[in-house]
Amino acid sequence: MNNNLQKPRILKVETVARSRLFDVESVDLEFSNGARRVFERMRPSGREAVMIVPVIDDELLLIREYAVGIEQYELGFPKGLIDPGETVFEAANRELMEEAGFGAEQFELLSTLTMAPSYFSSTMNVVIARGLYPQQLEGDEPEPLQQVRWPLRDMMTLLQEPDFREARNVSALFLAQQRLSRDD
Repeated sequence: MNNNLQKPRILKVETVARSRLFDVESVDLEFSNGARRVFERMRPSGREAVMIVPVIDDELLLIREYAVGIEQYELGFPKGLIDPGETVFEAANRELMEEAGFGAEQFELLSTLTMAPSYFSSTMNVVIARGLYPQQLEGDEPEPLQQVRWPLRDMMTLLQEPDFREARNVSALFLAQQRLSRDD
């Protein structure tokens, strides 16, 4: 699709705030019609992430993990950053072993998503994992993550669960449902 839009010209970028995890940048832009605006964004890290939809037998394998932003435990799929030098599938296998205690024999990329692209440059690669086998790696989680198995035949009822709300998980569920329905 060619939309013939001309990207705004970046006039100036400066760091306006720093934390242990994030740098906030101010970006001064000039649009093709001459309008100027200053936006703020998280400084791009250049690292992508991966979210894994593990399928074992006739079930999805989910984890329950504490989410400090909402101060609650959330039910979702294993996920994490891709380390430098790792492929998407290598990172997916490592994260699956660290967070769920399983490795996988096959991975398939379902989609690549962005999250709040007006503020973040983050990219989440959503993969489906099959051929699971027990394999644990030590991860960086502060506590063991609870595993939850969910029947594939009822996968869309996850949307009714009060602790399954995070948008990337919901997107991954729909992507997996679409992919798995082609296998039937």
